[in-house]
Amino acid sequence: MWTWFHKLASPPYAFRLAGILRPWFFWPAVIAMLIATFGGLVIVPADYQQKDAFRILYLHASAGIMSMMVYGVMAIAAAVGLIWRMKLAHAVAASCASIGAAFTALTLATGSMWGRPMWGTWWEWDPRITSELVLLFMYVGYIALRSSFDDISRADRASAVLAIVGAVDVPIVHYSVIWWNSLHQGPTLMTKGAITGSMVWPWLTMLLGYTLFFAAVLCDRIRTEILKRERNASWLNEMIVDARAS
Repeated sequence: MWTWFHKLASPPYAFRLAGILRPWFFWPAVIAMLIATFGGLVIVPADYQQKDAFRILYLHASAGIMSMMVYGVMAIAAAVGLIWRMKLAHAVAASCASIGAAFTALTLATGSMWGRPMWGTWWEWDPRITSELVLLFMYVGYIALRSSFDDISRADRASAVLAIVGAVDVPIVHYSVIWWNSLHQGPTLMTKGAITGSMVWPWLTMLLGYTLFFAAVLCDRIRTEILKRERNASWLNEMIVDARAS
């Protein structure tokens, strides 16, 4: 196990592995998202209360879960990098930030689209919405903090601390609809009778597609981050020479 762990921490090994895995994540992600989109828009009947407006929740709820999951991956990678001084872990954390910010922005945008017909307003300072907005600020703050340092090692350490501290917002986002009374509806999937089985499968399929898409984009981002960090490394120069020769 530890041999595998140390191999994964090797930039050349991680660079090649990410390149191999990327298409295996990307194409299944595209297929899953297409199936979920067709199911959510065509196959699933309209909700008896929300009518067709509920269909945006297939995008919204899945993106919301991803916004929290990606932050969790980012915070764990940052902690690993900080504790074990693993540079590649910092590269993974840095690669997660922009992806997580995009999922969070999508969550807020689709939530506003859903809120307009349901609540009569585009925005409400609801606990779930507000804590999700804070999560977006944490992503943006992480990205801004990293870019403020010329020394990549200092950027890794400072942004890792911010990522770990900011992780406290993830359970707040998740449990906000349980801890406080709000306009936002409560947990749907785990509440008996809240959603029928015929409406669940496109949601879970979309969530699977989003997860695989995150993994595919993360592979691309990790390879880019490794190239940035290892641009003067001998193994990279050798790989470029071999690629040109072939």
